[in-house]
Amino acid sequence: MRKLEKNLVRTKTNKINDLDLSRWKEYEDILTDSLWIFNRRDNSGSHNGSYWGNFIPQIPNQLLRRYTKQGEWVLDPFLGSGTTLIECKRLGRNGIGVELNPEAIKIASENISKEENKFGVQTEIINGDSTKLDFKKELEKRSIKSVQFIIMHPPYWDIIRFSSSSEDLSNAKNLDEFLNLFGKVVENTYDILDDGRYLAVVMGDKYSKGKWIPLGFYTMNEVLKRGYILKSIIVKNFEETKGKRNQKSLWRYRALAGGFYVFKHEYIFLFRKERNR
Repeated sequence: MRKLEKNLVRTKTNKINDLDLSRWKEYEDILTDSLWIFNRRDNSGSHNGSYWGNFIPQIPNQLLRRYTKQGEWVLDPFLGSGTTLIECKRLGRNGIGVELNPEAIKIASENISKEENKFGVQTEIINGDSTKLDFKKELEKRSIKSVQFIIMHPPYWDIIRFSSSSEDLSNAKNLDEFLNLFGKVVENTYDILDDGRYLAVVMGDKYSKGKWIPLGFYTMNEVLKRGYILKSIIVKNFEETKGKRNQKSLWRYRALAGGFYVFKHEYIFLFRKERNR
């Protein structure tokens, strides 16, 4: 009887998060299904949807709670307006973000600085090109040995042009160049992620010249080529995008006329690094 009572009150956690599995029924807000439906984005605190193409905060929130512990390091090689690092501050994770576009850096810095740092974590922003950056050297400058989670939300090729830079993935001349550049980022960040830890890639598809281009699965394959194993594929809905706002009827007509379906989803791919190569 005493042994049973002891087991009931014992905290049961695993190596990659702080969830108490002995109280698993209490985590009703943590998603475990592969279909994520969000009716609206979280715009609380310093979050906002003004930056074109940023993902909703619920994505990093869910992933950080599942795949990291407080005090660990998270890397976002496509920082954008800073959504990931805002969630890091909220959840007590240290965060590093890399961003190519100086204008986005200004927006991210302002957004992140406005968020309360109640856990006293570090947030580092690097203005650089993730396809060429020496991540190990950048971590060493900051006395960081490695990171425990990587989340990537790259451009969906040229759907949104984020800058005029030729180094920007959104300016890739063709699909092969886009995938090559994305693959370089996966390659450059591989060695700094601890073995057994996770990489998440958020990616949507594209429709162009009468053809559906499955960017999601193409980028998934680029990751699999580089020593990761696939753990999950999550499909996330979106009801409205900034680019299609107030154009619902127009896109419905185009779909009926063109014989295709209007995008209402994107993918979140979860990978685990098995061992260092």
